[in-house]
Amino acid sequence: MTKKVPDGEYLLTKNNFQYTDGKIFSDEIPDLVAQKPNKNTLFVLPLGLAFYNMANPKYDTILKEYMTYPSEMRNQKLRDSLFVKYNHPEYVGKNLFWNRFFHTVGQAPVIYSDAKTKQSAKSINNRLINRGYWDSEVKTDVKRDSAAKKAEVNYIITHKDPTYIKEYYYNIPDPNIRSLYEFNLNKSIVRKGQILDETVLEKEINRINELMREEGYYKFNNDNQDIYFVADSLRGRKNVPVVMSIHRDSLDTPYRKSTIGKVTVSVANRLNDVNKLPLKDSLRGINILRKDSAYKPNSLWLPIILRPGDQYKQSNLDLTRRNLISMNNFTILKASDEFRKGSDSIIDVEYVLRPLPKYEFNIATDIHYSQILNFGFSPSVDLTTRNVFGGAENLVTSFSGVIGTTKDPKNPDAFFNAYELSAQASLLFPRLLVPFRRYYKVIPKKYSPTTSINLGASVQNNIGLGRINFNAGLNYFANVDDGRVQHRLTLFNTQLSLTQNKDRYYEYFPAEDLIRMAVFDWYRDVHPDVNTDNYSYDQISKMIINDQAFLASIPAENQDVINAFRQSLINKDRQTQDVIISSVIYNFTYNEIGKKDYKNPIYFSGKVELAGNALNLFTKNEQEDGVVSGNSKTIFKIPFSQFIKFDFDFKKYFTFFNDRVKPHTLAFRQFFGIGIPYGNSSSMPFVRSYFNGGAYDIRAWVAFGGLGPADSQLDERVRSYAMDNIKLTTSLEYRLPLTDMFETAIFTDAGNIWGLKDTGFGDQFKFKKFISQMGVGSGFGLRINIAYVTARLDFAYKMYDPNRPSGDRWVVDKIKPLQPTVNFAIGYPF
Repeated sequence: MTKKVPDGEYLLTKNNFQYTDGKIFSDEIPDLVAQKPNKNTLFVLPLGLAFYNMANPKYDTILKEYMTYPSEMRNQKLRDSLFVKYNHPEYVGKNLFWNRFFHTVGQAPVIYSDAKTKQSAKSINNRLINRGYWDSEVKTDVKRDSAAKKAEVNYIITHKDPTYIKEYYYNIPDPNIRSLYEFNLNKSIVRKGQILDETVLEKEINRINELMREEGYYKFNNDNQDIYFVADSLRGRKNVPVVMSIHRDSLDTPYRKSTIGKVTVSVANRLNDVNKLPLKDSLRGINILRKDSAYKPNSLWLPIILRPGDQYKQSNLDLTRRNLISMNNFTILKASDEFRKGSDSIIDVEYVLRPLPKYEFNIATDIHYSQILNFGFSPSVDLTTRNVFGGAENLVTSFSGVIGTTKDPKNPDAFFNAYELSAQASLLFPRLLVPFRRYYKVIPKKYSPTTSINLGASVQNNIGLGRINFNAGLNYFANVDDGRVQHRLTLFNTQLSLTQNKDRYYEYFPAEDLIRMAVFDWYRDVHPDVNTDNYSYDQISKMIINDQAFLASIPAENQDVINAFRQSLINKDRQTQDVIISSVIYNFTYNEIGKKDYKNPIYFSGKVELAGNALNLFTKNEQEDGVVSGNSKTIFKIPFSQFIKFDFDFKKYFTFFNDRVKPHTLAFRQFFGIGIPYGNSSSMPFVRSYFNGGAYDIRAWVAFGGLGPADSQLDERVRSYAMDNIKLTTSLEYRLPLTDMFETAIFTDAGNIWGLKDTGFGDQFKFKKFISQMGVGSGFGLRINIAYVTARLDFAYKMYDPNRPSGDRWVVDKIKPLQPTVNFAIGYPF
């Protein structure tokens, strides 16, 4: 590795950090070092250095200069000129491709530097002083190996006792500013008894700036001279009083609130074109300039939250900018806000917008994971058509496919044996699509209300049955409190689901077929005239279920088979049903995640769906709907579902070691869902029912992996595909960052599904029993953060299996460490 290390120099191989009194800020300190060794690839070897060394040393100077030229100039002529310049005419005309390649992808050796080591020690010491450790010391010890031409640096760090804030005072002469500060004093992050950490003082200054700018004080402390802290170190170095002062100037001139003046929105291709725009309008105080009528004035007025004469609030400026960007119609060439000339209280605001291209075409392929299709890939083609009707509406049409894997009993070795092809069209309106125009008097513009109309169709093949789905919906969306609260209302949400290959159900569920044939054989012994020559399988199944005398004659030891037969018929009805779902959905979300004021954020999502009531008023036609489902009303001979469904999802996050660059996180999730069929439905439709398992659920079980319902002792081959009406899931996960890229986690998941009523299989939800019926799984995981994507690999083990016989449900002693349930997914589980 020292091939290109000059004589008398040393390759820096390692930085060691020795903490004599605790690893305080140990995650920050290594980043302060100015000189770091060559990077190891995958924690193993410095491959970059190895590649660099593979290039011929004779060419190092030539290649370094060659790479300084623009790419369009790098050619054989340039190389030849450099060969001559550096007295190597014998290489003229030679390509030297591999030497150039290794030099480009490689990394030059990091040569140890005394100056950079001293600089690093000083930087570490300054950081510790900045964080409140005024008496800290940083020493260095360099180990040089002259024979190997290598060096290691040891940084020996002693923090000593920190300096604390003995008393905290504030001096604010302006009574209005002082009143605002005192009203929000409980939010101050500087307190008596804390370590005197300058980074905390800086955060407090930022908090005060934001508070004042939100209360009308434009560019408050804009030059960072108005707010300052003074620590009286003359009274001691370990406990010092601190005073925070806010002064506008040496004369303590009072601060003055500002108001919004002229607001101008221009649509132009260049900034220089603004003064030449021919169309000039004024709509409710907003000046609108355009080159043509491609965009209606109202579409440019709606995203502007500002109004002339209103008190200045920085959040309104920020929200207006976000609204303009979220329209996906413009690039913002200019967004300015300045005091009007000659005024110190009136702010004029100007936005110059350049229209984006009318059409945008994208092709992509993504890694895909879902509960049903498991791992696969997803190619997609999207076409965006902007400003369809002149009101900044966007039409997004997309064609996509998912090709993946699923469990196929007929062909367990098949790899890509599942797919889904879909076409979707979404028409997005940056406003509410309602029959009255001045809706903003009821729903203010600051809520950024939007509307979308969605139409789609998909063809899906999972385990051979397959589905054809059609969907449509009208969606309204609004943000409240800077996105912390969100409302979504979906009207006319309609889904038509048609099942293919129904008559081949038992081919794809052979375990259920074995149970069915066993029961058929028993029935033929009693009724030899009932056979497949005279009746269909479904007709025979219905005869058996309705023949009480036959069922009563089954010996006790065979009752489990009869119960499994009943459940298999329920599974078949659910999974082969054709159904129309026409519903209204309301979704409320409260989300503190990503909001800087919340160190331990919470998330709550509540959704209610009401389906089938309108259809039930307009039809009386009935037909048979499955073997055990009975008769149902139909639309175009297709049954429709009638139900009400509630989903509640609560998440809470606790952060620890917040003084570190990457704190630890304890994440908690509680999900509860219940679907109540009524009227035209005796059970929830397949696409709205609950099941267990998978990468985002109880990870010790795969999706449809045999957990539930309840503690049912049904044959697992049938029980695995059972779905039900109630779901409860609790998860706890502790996340530990390792590096900027890698993170590990340990977790426990618990939960199950239940029925609303007793179907004879022991799946009814009962308050006295549900805790003991929850499956429990634990494990550990690895997360890899690449760009903006988090890839996740979780390894989970069953701890408590409620579907095993009583007394044998704790299975910790049966764990096989090398045989976990492996879950791959994109993103965190919750």
